[in-house]
Amino acid sequence: MRFNKGDNIGPYKVAFQHKKGSYAETYRVKDTNGKTRFLKLISHASLERHQIDENGNIVEVEISKRLSHHNLCSYLDTGTIVINGGQYTYLVTEFISGETLSQKLIREEEIGVYDIKKIAKSVLSALDYLHNLPTPIVHGEVTIQNVMLNLVGGYDDLKLIDMGHARFVNQSPLKADINSLNPFYLAPERFSGVSQVQSDLYSVGVMIYHLLYDELPWFIDVSRVKGDVIDAILEKRKESLKLLRTDIFELDEQLIACMIKALSFNVEDRFQTAQEFIQAIDGEIKLTISDVSQSSKPNNEAKAKPSEKSKYSRTVSGPGFAAIAGMDDLKQQMKDEVIDPLHNPEEYRRYGVTIPNGMLLYGPPGCGKTFFAKHFAEEVGFNFMQVTPATLKSKWINATQENIAKMFEEAESNAPTIIFIDELDDLLKDRALADDKGMSGINEFLAQMDRTGEKGIFIIGATNKPDILDPAVLRAGRLEKKYYLGVPDKSAREALFKLYLAKRPYDFGIDYGKLADLTENYVSADIQLIVNDASRAALKLRSKITMELLIQTIGTVKQSISNEELIRYDNIRAIMNGEKPQKSSRPKIGF
Repeated sequence: MRFNKGDNIGPYKVAFQHKKGSYAETYRVKDTNGKTRFLKLISHASLERHQIDENGNIVEVEISKRLSHHNLCSYLDTGTIVINGGQYTYLVTEFISGETLSQKLIREEEIGVYDIKKIAKSVLSALDYLHNLPTPIVHGEVTIQNVMLNLVGGYDDLKLIDMGHARFVNQSPLKADINSLNPFYLAPERFSGVSQVQSDLYSVGVMIYHLLYDELPWFIDVSRVKGDVIDAILEKRKESLKLLRTDIFELDEQLIACMIKALSFNVEDRFQTAQEFIQAIDGEIKLTISDVSQSSKPNNEAKAKPSEKSKYSRTVSGPGFAAIAGMDDLKQQMKDEVIDPLHNPEEYRRYGVTIPNGMLLYGPPGCGKTFFAKHFAEEVGFNFMQVTPATLKSKWINATQENIAKMFEEAESNAPTIIFIDELDDLLKDRALADDKGMSGINEFLAQMDRTGEKGIFIIGATNKPDILDPAVLRAGRLEKKYYLGVPDKSAREALFKLYLAKRPYDFGIDYGKLADLTENYVSADIQLIVNDASRAALKLRSKITMELLIQTIGTVKQSISNEELIRYDNIRAIMNGEKPQKSSRPKIGF
């Protein structure tokens, strides 16, 4: 530690040394009025690139400045000092007199079920706030070590602490560092660099399990793992979730079902919002264990051979394209170019028309590529396999090839099958940029892709970075159909406002056209946030959601994707379509 008791850090006097981490050290300090505060001293030289934003500011500090919620520590001050020629930033927040949830569990050994519900709901309340900020924030490290209990308050007054791994949801993907994070609390997609609000909700599911059973779900001793630790962790999660201590008298099926749903391997099977999670814990949304018991693992049974279990496959049912607001031209184009040939292969072959092998969904983050793929599968009615690069890639060359081959073998045995691969660029990066291990996997995948249509397999790839895909992936006979999912056009924005307002008490006379005009370049998540914030304002006023409230809220919610990014993606789209990039400063929007 650089400072001892009695030393000054800026205007703050050190009262107690806490701990030293990889890039920061923490202290209990006194301010000039003698009040106790918590101070985090951050070394600029020890920061990673992803911890600095595009303006050169420390992301953790910028996030802390935005926080105002009773289950989060209040920001108080920040400043910069120089120590031995090195630059440091101190971040000062309120001090919580208490202990972490981890410390309490060690001290008391057991926490009652009713208290666990209170803890979970308080943590979810903090996450609901973070996830619904104008620029949503993903906490990224929800664990029992990062829940601080206030000695002078109950579980309703706990604080979700430590924003060291928090990120704005629109930041570029970053693979989780399992050396600095507890891997058993991490959602599967975190190992591939994907971090979204549902990733935090997975961690709350882990927390509930940890508090109930005093052990972690799908735990393995990583010190004994000889191969890749991440591969081993993901392999373990293919097993059924162990449900222990069912004899606890106050343990109800609703809480267990909530926990299982939160621990779903696939993002779309989890709770989609923290508020939905809270409502389920309270019993406002009814769940049963049988409804959710298969979603916690990636190997749900779906048209598998009687003696076998599918590794990835599952049947899907649902409204299909009817659940997607707007995008009518795009949906019709897909029906004509892809869905009809898939449904009528013999007729198309008779006319010499090729059955497509796959398609690519590309565009900015947050524009619904995964959502669209799921409802495409519902529309087609095929068996559905959702795969992440992390489940296929291995540091062992042959292992990656074998995983890819087994995936295609399984898809063929369960045909007709849709294989959906999110973050495709992580698996099929341009071979000019890939190492030997990556190249062997790409070659195997390309070989397997040939003639998949004849085998009853259709591949959907999704990416935010189509410009770094290997060109061979996009050739005829592979992902030859390419569809851009950008920000919603005007009609889609109107439909989104209608969708999000449908089950709420809104006033007559809502001008959806005007709302759409005011939200040009806003994505679906932005519009949902506007409606949510307007609903909260209406609730405080005990009034209906009015046009005036919606317009006022739009003025406070910024679009999550910048115009510069939209221009970049529009140019990518032009290149993908064989056109010249737009030179206009105004992006071309719509489908």
